[in-house]
Amino acid sequence: MSLEYKYINSEGEFATFYETIKLQKVLAVDLEADSMHHFKEKVCLIQITGAEKSCVLDPLKLNDFSKLKTLLEDKNIQKVFHGSDFDIRSLDREYKIRVNNLFDTEIACKFLGTKERGLAALLKKYFNVIQDKRFQKKDWSQRPLPEEMISYSIVDVLYLIELAQILKKKLKEKNRLEWAEEEFERQTEVRYKNNAGVYRFLKFKGAGKMDRQTLGVLEGLLVMREKLAELKDLPLFKVMGAGEIKNIALAKPLTLQHLQKISVLSKRQFNMYGKQCIDAITKAMELKRDDLPKYPKTKTFRLNNIEQQRIKQLKKMREKKGEELMMEHGFLINNALITKIAVKNPLTKEALEKIQPIRKWQIDALLDDILNILHNC
Repeated sequence: MSLEYKYINSEGEFATFYETIKLQKVLAVDLEADSMHHFKEKVCLIQITGAEKSCVLDPLKLNDFSKLKTLLEDKNIQKVFHGSDFDIRSLDREYKIRVNNLFDTEIACKFLGTKERGLAALLKKYFNVIQDKRFQKKDWSQRPLPEEMISYSIVDVLYLIELAQILKKKLKEKNRLEWAEEEFERQTEVRYKNNAGVYRFLKFKGAGKMDRQTLGVLEGLLVMREKLAELKDLPLFKVMGAGEIKNIALAKPLTLQHLQKISVLSKRQFNMYGKQCIDAITKAMELKRDDLPKYPKTKTFRLNNIEQQRIKQLKKMREKKGEELMMEHGFLINNALITKIAVKNPLTKEALEKIQPIRKWQIDALLDDILNILHNC
């Protein structure tokens, strides 16, 4: 496979490349970002390859992304990604680009029952290519980029079109191409979510089990960490890890001596952030009860015996069907959807179709089994 590509860092160069690449029927696309190194992550490279032409686009050097938008939104050109969720959200966040006509090789592998779905494993399996991982954690925002890093980045897309062809053939053999295409279409609908203005603890693991005072301290520490990370232009975890934040919030030390005694922070972290931690905790502890944050309670309902029996039978069916189709059980149908079906008890195909977010492919695969269980429970 040829490593020939054009490194593009101006609108004029991309406009010329665009005139050729827009004629392709299939393109492979990948992004490199700098989330491991900076507070506000950004797209640092965009790799695009067709049957004959490849480019590495430097978005940090461009101001006009209109032609890139036209290319990726063109419904007549299929775009092949591997694990596209992050890429689609990033393109939406930075350029308001909506990817159309997607083929996601990772999603395709789920429908084929492939257990090792990482790109490195797939390249080894189908092309006997060993992926070089030296640059995976490098800072892609550095400029100038070393030539070997640019060459490394293009490898991620060089084999994607051929890989997609292989997987498409396998999907057709199993009569699952339409299933996968429905999931590809759903994937193109994901969007970047801006969480500004909401409590940070809502995305913190374990916060739901904390009392209100601990939540107040946790939120204070998370706000403090965010401000420090932005000031230093570092990702949050490089200032303080989630485990450290949680242990400090639970201990609630009000003095530097107490903070040092619980031995949560390293000596360097203690010297750099100890005072800020104490200030954040003290401020949170001074909040009146009515001003303390609450963790939103999800609406719970008690399942009756029949509904519980339906869930049990549906899960048994999922296990059996998953083995039969060689698909992961949770992907075939997840617990949340099983519970919805058990509670709403749809006894016809039309009723089942109204339960969201059920897919058409799930109805194709499971309709008779689901209805048999519901009619018998």
